[in-house]
Amino acid sequence: MFKARPDFDQLQASRPDFNHSAQVTFTKPPNPTWKEGDGANDGGESLKKDHVEIDPNEDGRPVASNYKLLISGMVPRPIALISTKSLDGKTTNLAPFSYSQVINHDPPLFVVGFVGSLEKAKDTLKNLNETGECVINIISEHFVEAANATAINAPYGVSEWETSGLTQAPTSVVKPARVKESILSVEAKLVETKEFESRSVPGKKSSVLAIVEGVRFWAREDAIDEDKSLIDLEVLKPISRLGGISYGRTTDAIEIPRPQF
Repeated sequence: MFKARPDFDQLQASRPDFNHSAQVTFTKPPNPTWKEGDGANDGGESLKKDHVEIDPNEDGRPVASNYKLLISGMVPRPIALISTKSLDGKTTNLAPFSYSQVINHDPPLFVVGFVGSLEKAKDTLKNLNETGECVINIISEHFVEAANATAINAPYGVSEWETSGLTQAPTSVVKPARVKESILSVEAKLVETKEFESRSVPGKKSSVLAIVEGVRFWAREDAIDEDKSLIDLEVLKPISRLGGISYGRTTDAIEIPRPQF
């Protein structure tokens, strides 16, 4: 079981400084001699452990427990830093979402999950649903603090561009700005939304899934190859979401060829 965390400021002060010079290191996989049928690489240790069965809809189980379990276990998660603009063009919004993923390339499709309902949609979902436009920006090490600042619970009408200090850059097809500091940004248009009903409070709309299509890519020139096909991981230095208030960085990687039957 986890122990109670000490005072965060004291804990943070005790940690080593961030290593800005850390580069991506490729190592061999855990078992370079693995062959078909070998199974796990831990010598059977994982088979000695028992599991706890959890019913997400068990009577008396708080929905917050499912939230904590999922965001701490389904890791790392990519973060979509989404910029939107209100229908009247007077309000801009910028917020991070780790319920997000690319799901296809032809057409380029992305999904974003929102907590809440369309009727009582918060800033990003309200703007996206009304205008059908957004920009997905990928977060890198060099602006992770600023990106985190966009998660502030500011009231509608207060721009997170100002609270974060990030820079608005022009777009071609959609009205919301992209984040100039981002290595990769995607202009996107709404394909469809689907609402889901709460299991704990029947009849209540509790979440919305939005599918958006990428209509323009913006890649920083020092991160893209000549064919405009590959993003350099060494330049991208992506930040991922972990559980609680934790973020991850990618500095270790392995390569395992895909098997052929």
